[in-house]
Amino acid sequence: MSLSVDDHELLSRLKAGDNNAFKYLISSYHPRLLIVARAIAGDVFAEDVTQEAWSSIYKAIAKFEGRSSLSTWMIQIVSNEAKSRLRKEKRHISFGDIDEVRPEVDPSSFDDKGHWANPPSHWDINTPELMLQEDQLRLCIEHTLTVLPENQKAVFLLRDVEQSNLEEIAELLSLTEANVRVILHRARLQLMKIINHYQETGEC
Repeated sequence: MSLSVDDHELLSRLKAGDNNAFKYLISSYHPRLLIVARAIAGDVFAEDVTQEAWSSIYKAIAKFEGRSSLSTWMIQIVSNEAKSRLRKEKRHISFGDIDEVRPEVDPSSFDDKGHWANPPSHWDINTPELMLQEDQLRLCIEHTLTVLPENQKAVFLLRDVEQSNLEEIAELLSLTEANVRVILHRARLQLMKIINHYQETGEC
């Protein structure tokens, strides 16, 4: 992914030492970086890891060449910081072991690109974008995202928000691509249950 026009403008301000631009960057991206840090390093180290990542980002921003999006670059940094912290703490947590591939998710529900093979039957709005126009449903979905397991939240964020490919996600989170697919499907299925319930009852 190449830099957008807005990214170019923000990057110019960051490289010029604009503190307000860096504050904006933190306020915009801190929650995302924290999710990734928690998924890899756990709650105990997540905040420290994210702060260390911001320090690294601040020091390295002048050398950022824009070969990827700012968010992708920053997520890579926080991922590296989290893995480094685990090594320092001599904790050998396998992220994949947290959510092993199990047959409870029917792989036929999705095509090779991770899209629904057969859309959920209760969807009566044409696209997810239109569904999100309903404020109550949007709030319901946002709440569901906050209570998802950190591994599901991180994979969903990286795939469906950041548009990272499966190989990149597997590398960032030290997973196999097969496990990424399963975790992503679980997150999507949980969201679909909430959406279907909302459309049937009007309640979250």
